[in-house]
Amino acid sequence: MPFHAKALIAPLGLLLCLAPSAQAQETPLLGFTSESSTAEQALEARFDELLNRDNLRDWMERITAAPFYVGTPHNKENAEWVADLFREWGYDTEIVEYQVLFPKPRVREVEMVAPEQYRALLAEPVLDADATSGVDGRLPTYNAYSADGDVTGELVYVNYGTPDDYEELDRRGIDVEGKIVIARYGGSWRGIKPKVAHEHGALATILYSDPRDDGYFQGDVYPDGPYKMAQGVQRGSVTDMPLYPGDPLTPFVAATADAERMTVEESPAIMKIPVQPISYSDALPLLRAMTGPVAPVAWRGALPTTYHLGPGPATVRVHLEFDWNLEPAYNVIARMEGSEYPDEWVIRGNHRDGWAMGAADPASGHVAMMEEARAIGELARSGARPKRTIIFTSWDAEEPGLLGSTEWVEHHADEIREKAVAYINTDGSGRGFLNMGGSHTLERLANEVAREVEDPQTGVSVWQRTQARRAVSGNAEATSRPDLRISPLGSGSDYTPFLQHLGVASLNIGYSGENGGGSYHSQYDSFDHYTRFGDPGFYYGITLVQTTGRMTLRLANADVLPMRFANFVDNVSMYADQVSELLDQTRTATERENRLVQMNAYVLAADPTRTYVPPTAQGEVPYLSFAAIQNAMRGLEESANSLDAEILRVLESGLAPAQQAAVNQVLMSTERLMTNDDGLPRRPWFRHQIYAPGFYTGYGVKTFPGIREAIEQRNWEEAGEQIELVADMLIRVSGALERAIQILEGNEIAP
Repeated sequence: MPFHAKALIAPLGLLLCLAPSAQAQETPLLGFTSESSTAEQALEARFDELLNRDNLRDWMERITAAPFYVGTPHNKENAEWVADLFREWGYDTEIVEYQVLFPKPRVREVEMVAPEQYRALLAEPVLDADATSGVDGRLPTYNAYSADGDVTGELVYVNYGTPDDYEELDRRGIDVEGKIVIARYGGSWRGIKPKVAHEHGALATILYSDPRDDGYFQGDVYPDGPYKMAQGVQRGSVTDMPLYPGDPLTPFVAATADAERMTVEESPAIMKIPVQPISYSDALPLLRAMTGPVAPVAWRGALPTTYHLGPGPATVRVHLEFDWNLEPAYNVIARMEGSEYPDEWVIRGNHRDGWAMGAADPASGHVAMMEEARAIGELARSGARPKRTIIFTSWDAEEPGLLGSTEWVEHHADEIREKAVAYINTDGSGRGFLNMGGSHTLERLANEVAREVEDPQTGVSVWQRTQARRAVSGNAEATSRPDLRISPLGSGSDYTPFLQHLGVASLNIGYSGENGGGSYHSQYDSFDHYTRFGDPGFYYGITLVQTTGRMTLRLANADVLPMRFANFVDNVSMYADQVSELLDQTRTATERENRLVQMNAYVLAADPTRTYVPPTAQGEVPYLSFAAIQNAMRGLEESANSLDAEILRVLESGLAPAQQAAVNQVLMSTERLMTNDDGLPRRPWFRHQIYAPGFYTGYGVKTFPGIREAIEQRNWEEAGEQIELVADMLIRVSGALERAIQILEGNEIAP
């Protein structure tokens, strides 16, 4: 326990006493026989002994010495260096190159032309306290895949720029058509903001980080503290990633040198209006010059001005021009062939490119993955080669829109569908609490591992610390449910093409919550910032290695793959209840809004100068039947419970090699069965029927997305169709579980 905070343990003591103890030594690991479990635990103890925090620090310092965004010399140098290390550690390694669209700005101008003059700086200053804040080759502050344009218009403040925010503006009689909108970061993924603005007729979008969300309202700003300084700017992509991630010119196919490409104008994923991020120092003069209605309380940030909605009189010119060039993206793919099941792949990934100096995002996760790979290589060299093939992937071009991983997945889709057991992802990580997201078939595995990894600050398991945090936050399930729920995955990192395009069971793992903010996608996401505020000493970096290393090794070595379905059923049942409740809530809200329309008709007739505009009357919400899903869930629950019990039985009694191989193939297939080849309505690239990023949330997940979004869009015919599709999907999964039971009972061997 390197630096335990004993003061923290005491107040949490009662809650931690309620938590189940770490798994008893004599209890076999999930998917292992008693004998193989003992061997696996000994292997993992050796794995822990090999880990070295100094490697993480040294590697991060090297990776972040110069900018390494897509197309930079240091990006290629890092790829070659990482590939050489993997080869040294015993992996068959290649660098796979794709040619991807990565625009960079030629002109960036934001200026207020009335009622006063102000020209935004659009730059981050060099700091004496940050050694890399002034290095050559820095990427300008901009949003990739913004449109070119030179437009002038009155300014409208739209809060976070979500669809709900525009509904509030509509109720107040404020129209953004022909205007320029200014939105603060937060509330949704950044690419949603210009997308919705364009749909409402805006000419351009200005994004800024409000200090209430990311600045002095949260704590001391950099370099005195971790939070965003006045001139800090969040870069980032604004491609319409909920349509499809990856290279915007080559959806569904790999962006090889000879790939057939759309033009920039043809691509539906590229934004249609100019988008530019600015600092809150640059935002203040613009917001201060606005008048119009005062913003609602929830819309007010922490800048020293009254927040007005506009429009105007602040009038702003936004002038952006880009070079729309292809750049090489270099994926490093490192394979260690399995000793027994070489055609079953456990894939482990983290991206390597960063917007600026990229210490927290992505180097913190990448160096942890490297240390995991090094230790597994050492184990293999000593004779403990994994039973299944492990593939370590260092992705390039994630930041512009998951380009490296998506192009590789599209390039090798058939082989991945056939061979991939699971994909484990990390990204940025830091000091704090364990975050687990992913396929609910892997929820039991994630919890088992979390119970066995020690939190370096408190000395309890990372599972117990996370459980305590959830409990004190009011989550009653934290102490009543045997396992902590893992979050369903939307988008935002490289698990997306594996899970939501091909149906590969996936996990996304990281630590956060005590590492502050402020550096995200800015020039100050640096080695100096990270080693002061992110994870001093890299204690949580090693904890991440211990966490994901166990997951990787258990998936690679288990006798029967550690996928369990009672947890899956429990979560999916909850999602089914939620979409049914959403329909009821929509009906209630519609009835209330229609009454409001009737009541306000009299007021509006009597006072035509009234600026408040009530919602438009909506049609009635029908009663949709969820019986098909409910019936399918009952059958699935029976199959899941029976299969979980049957796996436990055969691991105790023994199973033939043919049974083992056959049942593992069925388990690998279950996530594939949750996809639909036709994809979701209006976005066929996203095929998973349980998890998808929301069309208007971006990173945020929508569970049962086809049903949920049809209800939200009041498309009742489509909602009914999606209910039937989901029910059919659940029946397919249940059938696979029944087939696995037959195999384990010795009655069937799958082809």
